This record gives sequence, structure tokens and C-alpha cells, in this order.
Amino acid sequence: MKFPQEHTLQQIATIIDAQYIGDANFPVKGMNEIHVVTPGDIVFVDHPKYYDKALNSAATVILINKKVDCPEGKALLISEDPFSDFNKLTQYFKPFQKSDKSISDSAQIGEGTHIQPNTFIGNNVKIGSNCLIHSNVSIYDNAVIGNNVIIHSGSVLGGDAFYYKTRPEGFDKLRSGGRVVIEDNVEIGANCTIDKGVTGDTTIKEGTKLDNLIQVGHDTVIGRRCLIASQVGIAGAVTIEDEVTVWGQVGMRSGITVEKGGILMGQAGITKSTKANKIYTGNPAMESRAKLKELALLRQLPKLLEKLK
Repeated sequence: MKFPQEHTLQQIATIIDAQYIGDANFPVKGMNEIHVVTPGDIVFVDHPKYYDKALNSAATVILINKKVDCPEGKALLISEDPFSDFNKLTQYFKPFQKSDKSISDSAQIGEGTHIQPNTFIGNNVKIGSNCLIHSNVSIYDNAVIGNNVIIHSGSVLGGDAFYYKTRPEGFDKLRSGGRVVIEDNVEIGANCTIDKGVTGDTTIKEGTKLDNLIQVGHDTVIGRRCLIASQVGIAGAVTIEDEVTVWGQVGMRSGITVEKGGILMGQAGITKSTKANKIYTGNPAMESRAKLKELALLRQLPKLLEKLK
């Protein structure tokens, strides 16, 4: 998430009431999670296990809960609770905006786009030309929809990320300030849920088709011309490359990559990144040929046991 204008390190420190290490005028351009940071961004870290990763990332401002040596060319914000202060920044730069209309006055809707009754279009949403949005669809604030997109009834674009920190008193929610971006010629089936990014974009690229009842987690990127069947669950920060086919009831854990041209068979549990143009099956999933060999050997076990007897 980029800020509307560049801020200084001192200005950001004032917003969250934090100490800073570095030049008071050090430029701060935005804030992002570790996997999408770029120079000028703030990233937060609150566990020693991830200090090095954050300090050596592309982010140039690190919001951290311990005084450490500041890498050259970077700056630190010292906080007792980086998670909460990251939330404060999200709420400061992307506060919730209520809407009292079904289609917000700030929404931009292209020529030839038809929106069926009982659909909600939030603030600052952009929808391209020749789209068809069926009834009872909800498109939350700041979403971007391309041209020739079809969205079927009951789908929700832009729900909050499912991202919580465990506290002694319960679960603390990480606030979502990102967007959903849908490119041209995408079709989204009925009752799909596509969560917005925490600070970045959840993206579905050109020509991809989603069946009904699919969950797409925050900050996930789905490539071009993918086919995804019903009841698939995709966790946050997954990368699905171009021309991937995903059959029904597949589940994917967060942070993995499904490489180009892969085929994920029904009910596969994808716990690790996959290789390009390979077929995967089973839970936990493995390459289909290896899995079939394994199953064939398992079928021989009763005969082997009888021989041993």
C-alpha cells in the first residue's frame, strides 16, 4: 500500500508514538507485508526468528520491537507492539468509509456494464466496460474490475484478510488496507469469496475462470487463463501461475507457488510448491505418477502379508 504522498520517518513515528533510528527526514512511501515490500515501504517484525529476514528485505523502514543495528540505507521504528502499530498505520491511511448507497457515488462504471438489482458497489470501486454483475454481489471499497468480467450472484470481493495474532485475551485482528484486482475477461461463479490484500492486492489475471463456492485468500495472485473448479480453498499469499487447472475441493496452504501449467486433481492437499506442467494428487499431494505407484504397491500388501504367514 503506497501512501497518498511521501512522509518522513519523523511524521510516521509521531502517528504511532514510536522511537525512530535514522534521519528524521528519511522518506517513507508506503507499508507492506514482507513478501511484497519495495524500497520506501515499512515492514513490521515482532519475533527474533524473523528479524534478519525483515532487516535484509527490500523494505527501507523496519517497525521492530527491539533496538538492533540499523542496516545502511535504512531506518528503524522502535515499538513495544509492532503488530498494533502496523494496524494504527493502516487505520490512519485507509480508514473504513461507510456507504449509504447501493452504488457509491465515487464508483466508476464503464460503458456497457450491467449491474443487476441488490448489488453493492463500494467507495472508489472501478469497473470496466461490458461487464455483467449479477444480483446480490458485494464489491468492497477500492476494488478494480477490468473489462468483460462476469460475476455471478452471491459473490463477495474485498472481504478482510483472515489474519490474527494470538493474545492471552484472545485473537487480535490484522487490519486489511489492500485491494482486490480482477483483470479482463475473468468469470467468477456464484458464492465465491475473494479477500483483499492486507496491504497489497489480491489479483486474478486475464482470462481466468472460477466456478462456484471458491475461497481466495488475501494477497493471493492467480495467473492468466486458469480454470478453478468448485469448492477450492486457497489460503493467503499463494501464487498460482498461468494456465493452471485446479479441480474440485483442492486445498492450498499459504505462501506456496503452483507453477505454470500444473494440474491439481480433485481433493488434493497442496502443502508445498509444485513444479511446472506436472499433475498432482492426494493429501498431502505428490506427483500423480508417484502417487499411483504408491497406491499400486499398497494394494499388494495383503498378498505379501499372506505369503509371510
